[in-house]
Amino acid sequence: MNSLVRFLIAGAMVAVMAGAQAQIEKPDVHIAVGGKSALYYLPLTLTERLGYFKAEGLNVRVSDFPGGSRSLQAVVGGSADVVSGAYEHTINMQANGQHFTAFVLSGAAPQISVGIAASRAATYKSPKDLKGLKIGVSAPGSSTNMVANFLLAKGGLKPTDVSIVGVGAGATVIAALEQGRVDVLSQTDPAMTILEKEGKIKIIAETRTPEGTEKLFGGPMPAASLYAPVDFVKKNPNTVQALTNAMVRSLLWLQQASPQQVLDTVPEDYLLGNKAMYLFAFNNVKTAYSKDGLMSDAGAKTTLKALSSFNTKIDPSKIDLKETYTNDFAKKALAKYGKKK
Repeated sequence: MNSLVRFLIAGAMVAVMAGAQAQIEKPDVHIAVGGKSALYYLPLTLTERLGYFKAEGLNVRVSDFPGGSRSLQAVVGGSADVVSGAYEHTINMQANGQHFTAFVLSGAAPQISVGIAASRAATYKSPKDLKGLKIGVSAPGSSTNMVANFLLAKGGLKPTDVSIVGVGAGATVIAALEQGRVDVLSQTDPAMTILEKEGKIKIIAETRTPEGTEKLFGGPMPAASLYAPVDFVKKNPNTVQALTNAMVRSLLWLQQASPQQVLDTVPEDYLLGNKAMYLFAFNNVKTAYSKDGLMSDAGAKTTLKALSSFNTKIDPSKIDLKETYTNDFAKKALAKYGKKK
């Protein structure tokens, strides 16, 4: 056997061994999401539409639910593997004795705005004026509900001082306001931008931008992420790494993409019949997307502080924040796609 043949065989063996080490434990992954058409979940949609999950060897099925709390229930109940949803749920669940870890961040800000119906805008001066009103959220217990609760707390109100109404996401949000079923909306774009531009609501708080988020929460507030039970992450590290690789690749694509490229990639029905308004809404929130998939310690601390301000079940001294997120997978994904950190 000559040296060239030996070299080729050795190279092939190394490649086989490397492939075996990175074998995906669970190539068929079911992701639950709450309101996929919202710009809040744009990175997930892009990752799916651009074929990045498949490129990592995954067969991903995405199921859409009316809100983040419903998608979480799907994973808790065992019908889905991973949640695409707000990071804060990992803290809420730990307080309830269930342990979840966020492993890639796609939203550096919540992108949630609170708007009051134009017919009531003149009577609104501060959050305390929300008392007794009907507030539309995607689903009770969702991230939109959390932002509403936090705003209420700033006005000295409790969640029980208002009526929370689940109105889903997208077109159903617009219908709920137009039909008078809610007085206030705590929701994501593009629905809120459409209603604002049509003069049907007045925005009273926003987290579309890092600046608006800082103003409301007093610090960075991480938002959309992929998170899963701690046991799932431990048992399926290569699967989780593949999911993270795909999402980080999408986030890097989004940083370079033009608004028209984004428009061309999302499904037609996500545009709510108005391409120009969708693009306007995208430009409103584009700084709210994570650039690298990494979670900051400061963001985790802000989240814990915000949640404990209105949820008496959360004792900050008993929450292990280090269990609620990890940057290990995102760092490896960044190394793979050539961005140094």
